Amino acid sequence: MSKKIGFIGCGNMGSSMVGGLINSGFLKAENIIISTKTEDSAKELENKFKIATTLDSKIVAKEADVLILAIKPFMYKNILDEIKPLLTKDKLIISIAAGITIGNMEEWIGADAKIIRTMPNTPALVGEAMSAVCPNQNVTQEELNYCINVFESFGECVQLEEKDFHGFTALCGSSPAYVFMFIEAMADAAVKLGIPRAKSYRMAAQSVLGSAKMVLDTEKHPGELKDMVCSPAGTTIDAVVELERLGFRNSVIQAIDKCAEKSKNM
Repeated sequence: MSKKIGFIGCGNMGSSMVGGLINSGFLKAENIIISTKTEDSAKELENKFKIATTLDSKIVAKEADVLILAIKPFMYKNILDEIKPLLTKDKLIISIAAGITIGNMEEWIGADAKIIRTMPNTPALVGEAMSAVCPNQNVTQEELNYCINVFESFGECVQLEEKDFHGFTALCGSSPAYVFMFIEAMADAAVKLGIPRAKSYRMAAQSVLGSAKMVLDTEKHPGELKDMVCSPAGTTIDAVVELERLGFRNSVIQAIDKCAEKSKNM
């Protein structure tokens, strides 16, 4: 029998995960239940995914075998206080919030709870997420494997030590925003050069997708792949030199470092 997964909260990240789970065929819609804050959100999710919804988090906590907390970090303690009496020892609790540690969770719901801290990103919606997981000492290998299978149903998943989650948040949790900005900037440049905007977005996005696939499929160093495009005295090397002059790589490194620092201070 399939496990029933419950989502408490279902914003951008939660809905991306729900879409990924259903689109991949890992779970049927009937095996998912979601609680939301508003009736409008509930109706929207019902219409989009054909899933059961409720405004009562306690119903989700009671019915679900696996509970995914897809709420803002500042809401965690209040929600966990509310549902704690319903969290039986066999339930698997999955956190996806930046800044909420396993220690925080154990303090709020008990040191004997089964907790897995995770961090996915929004490409889950199209089956291309990059996620990280870290279990506490109460989670069995079978339960960890199930969690990994959940996250691999909509992308790739790695197991990390909890101390590395700040870096992962900065590198993967937030990076879709950096990439979207890069695609937008590339398309703006193409529009400036006379290419229609819709075509510019499509071409820029496909170029980023293809480049990322080359890194993954060839397993070559990104610098080597970059050198393959840069012909002597050609157009590309002039563009690369200009990016270096403007501090492109340093800007990316500093932005990721800034994001990690914010994660540590949350």
